[in-house]
Amino acid sequence: MASGFPASTGDVLTAATVNGLVTFTVNADQTSDYTAVLTDQYQCLVPMNKATAIAFRIPTNASVAFPVGTAITVLNKGAGTCTISAVTSGTTTVLSAGAVAASPTLAQYKTAVCIKTATDTWYVVGAIA
Repeated sequence: MASGFPASTGDVLTAATVNGLVTFTVNADQTSDYTAVLTDQYQCLVPMNKATAIAFRIPTNASVAFPVGTAITVLNKGAGTCTISAVTSGTTTVLSAGAVAASPTLAQYKTAVCIKTATDTWYVVGAIA
């Protein structure tokens, strides 16, 4: 997570805080199925890296209360296809232009951003299939 975020009312912006917004924090490679956690927001890159199929899952708001407007960037480094989907599809809605709107996929070296637009609604945009 970018240092100093999320900020609170009354926080003083410093050069270090603002300069931290122009770079991504690159998380450790995920080599097995992974469910997003609160620290994945605010300019973090979540690399998925497996030779076979792997899943990036978005939890329900009841499990992890990401603020509306959260953007999580997912990079598939591995040869296996990465599927982005909801942990609980009946509760969390994932929408995309992918072949299967609720489960877009990323090929190797492709990136997508998951954007929270409502309590349990996420849009996935990027190099998806």
